[in-house]
Amino acid sequence: MRKLAMFLLAATAYAQAPAFKAVGTMSQLMIDVIYPTSDALFYIERTPPKTEVDWERVRQDALTLAESANLLMLPGRARDNEKWMADAKLLLDAGSSAYRAAVAKDMNAVIALNDTLYNACVTCHADYRPNYRRRPAADKQK
Repeated sequence: MRKLAMFLLAATAYAQAPAFKAVGTMSQLMIDVIYPTSDALFYIERTPPKTEVDWERVRQDALTLAESANLLMLPGRARDNEKWMADAKLLLDAGSSAYRAAVAKDMNAVIALNDTLYNACVTCHADYRPNYRRRPAADKQK
């Protein structure tokens, strides 16, 4: 009886949980969250972190990038449950690894993740971004 009561209590709490509601569009999420945080990691060598404050920013960027992958997997954002989820998991893994490297203040590890992060981005864009990497035909000169 006690187990049933606990189950019903948990089910009631779950049923009353607030519904997910996206605030921004997919484009806004990419432009305002994912691009800046991924760029900070891609180009970390331009302005290497030197102070604790610098490393804190790297940690924040890496954590934001990893958690943004979770946002991509939420209902209403996920385009499908197969390829989309696999592509988002690539970003989650890259961001999580970057976060661990930033916590360790391991610049070489952050730099080493560049290819992993790049592949996560390119894989998803190739799958879901129309005309990705296709340049428009050049106008013929007269």
